[in-house]
Amino acid sequence: MITAEQREQLRGWFTGRLPDDLFEEPAEITVDREEITVIGRIPGPRPAEGASPAEREAAVEGRVQEFRERTREDRIAVARDAERRFGRKVSWGVECDGHRALFTHVAAPVMTRLRQPERQVLDTLIASGVARSRSEALAWCVRLVQRHTDDWLTELRESLEHVQRVRARGPDTGPEEAEPGTDGG
Repeated sequence: MITAEQREQLRGWFTGRLPDDLFEEPAEITVDREEITVIGRIPGPRPAEGASPAEREAAVEGRVQEFRERTREDRIAVARDAERRFGRKVSWGVECDGHRALFTHVAAPVMTRLRQPERQVLDTLIASGVARSRSEALAWCVRLVQRHTDDWLTELRESLEHVQRVRARGPDTGPEEAEPGTDGG
């Protein structure tokens, strides 16, 4: 778990390190133990007036691809610096006209011990065509829980940050004090 202060330092570093003209506004930075994801807003294309939805969608896809190719070297340089500094892989994405596209991302293996009833849930998702493998089915389940419990997860993360702050003030981190009930001398 990354602390709020570490997250702020990381965001600050990226704010200072990213080229000023890369995104329209400060990038959205998310981080976990394996990966830092940088998503920035880019200007949308200006298709002809009266363009069909399919034409607008294709224009956005084209804009995203153009941005990806044009900024590749700059993004690689920033990612190398960040990976050395923070010890995590850097992934990139953009938001353009309300569409979000990830260029790269880490797929981290997760070890689980599932009992048969849980494995049957995953196997049902595979049999129904929702997923192609148990790992894909498990990822689908995690996304479903995430979608429906964002408020609860946010509260839980805040509680964990509080626990980390309290632990940091524990007896092993500061100057030694006298034992309760003694005169300290």
